[in-house]
Formats: sequence, structure tokens, C-alpha cells
Amino acid sequence: MRGDFALETVYDDDPVAVAVRFAEAGAKWIHVVDLDAARTGTAAHLGVIKDICASVKSRVQSGGGVRTREAAENLLTAGVSRVVIGTAAVENPEMVASLAANNPDGVAVGLDARGREVAVKGWVEGSGYDLIELAKRFSEQGVSALVVTEIQRDGTLEGPDLAQLLDVLAESEIPLIASGGVGTLGDLTALLGLESNGRRLAGAIVGRAIYEARFDVSEALNLLDKAQ
Repeated sequence: MRGDFALETVYDDDPVAVAVRFAEAGAKWIHVVDLDAARTGTAAHLGVIKDICASVKSRVQSGGGVRTREAAENLLTAGVSRVVIGTAAVENPEMVASLAANNPDGVAVGLDARGREVAVKGWVEGSGYDLIELAKRFSEQGVSALVVTEIQRDGTLEGPDLAQLLDVLAESEIPLIASGGVGTLGDLTALLGLESNGRRLAGAIVGRAIYEARFDVSEALNLLDKAQ
């Protein structure tokens, strides 16, 4: 919760089975984070991620500790459709641009913000960089999407930071995926309503609300279908 590993909750000890349930419920994308890698910078669960990719027809988006070209390429080889790069994007943007040039649909940048400052290395350190400025920068580097997480909302079920997401939407030109804070179907409705210059969010990442049965994948997808 809020990026504090001491406040983690284990909902299931079989991530492959969880992914299969999500896929069977109709999820087109499944978001997977290697939390151990996010802390250490070393892939800890590549085998599990490979098993998830092999077990579902949904596309898999994965991040956490992807700080080298090799780590990103290993995930893509494992079957991941899109790799989310956070710390390395801030510290080595040239590597991200090069990866995106070779994998135009396979690289997203994760911008994890505490307020307006982007955090790095498992959300432990502040980067000194402003969220909006980085969103503008990466909009021009060929990545397929931005994944923006408000750390103070993550895992809280308190609702997303709509104002900040709207600011990013207004200043970026590539698909934007919201993460952090979704606790109800009403929160998803609010995200669906965000619009700037004719652009809307490309997606939302939901975790705890589904694990704690606030709503299920099918209900979320039905809401999306009705809105289209």
C-alpha cells in the first residue's frame, strides 16, 4: 500500500491461477509486477511471468525492476506483450528510446509519482523530476504508452487522482493508462469521463478492488462496453 512493502497483503499464492481467472472473465490485458525485482533491480519471477503468458490468451503487460535492455528483452522473449520501464526510463532514456524503436508496441514508460515528483527504485527514492515534464518528454520518444501511478493512492481504494491524470492527459500525446486508487465502479466511471483535447484514457489498472470483491472483472468490462 502506498509503495510501502511492509504493508503488503498476500491475496493468493498462485499468480498463474489468478491470471487464468482474469483471462477467463474476459480481461484483454493482464498487468503483472515483479515486486521483488522492483526493490532489487534483479528479475526474481521471470519463470512465473513466462508461465502466465503461456497460460492465457490475454495480452500481458509486465514491469518491476526492468532496468536494463537485457531485462526488457527477457520479458518480451517470455511472451510479454508490453514491458513497463520506470527507473531506467528516468535514468537512461536513450535505452528506452532504442528499445521502443525496435519494439514499437512493446515498450511503455511507468511514471510513479508522489505528488508531482516521479519516484524511482521501487518508489523508494525521489528522482527530482516533474511528472508532467517527463510525460511530455516520453511522448516524443516512441513508447507505446504511459502508465501513471499516484503512489499515495496505490492500494488505498480511495479513488484516483483525477486532476493529476487530466493534467497528464492534456500534456501528453500517447496512450495514457491510469493506476492507483480505484476502489469502486464509480471510480472507473470517473476515469472514463476524463477528456482533454478529444483524448481519453487508454486504460486503468485495477488490483485490490478486484481481489477484495468490490467488483469483478466482468462488471468492469460491462461498464466499459456500455460507455463505448
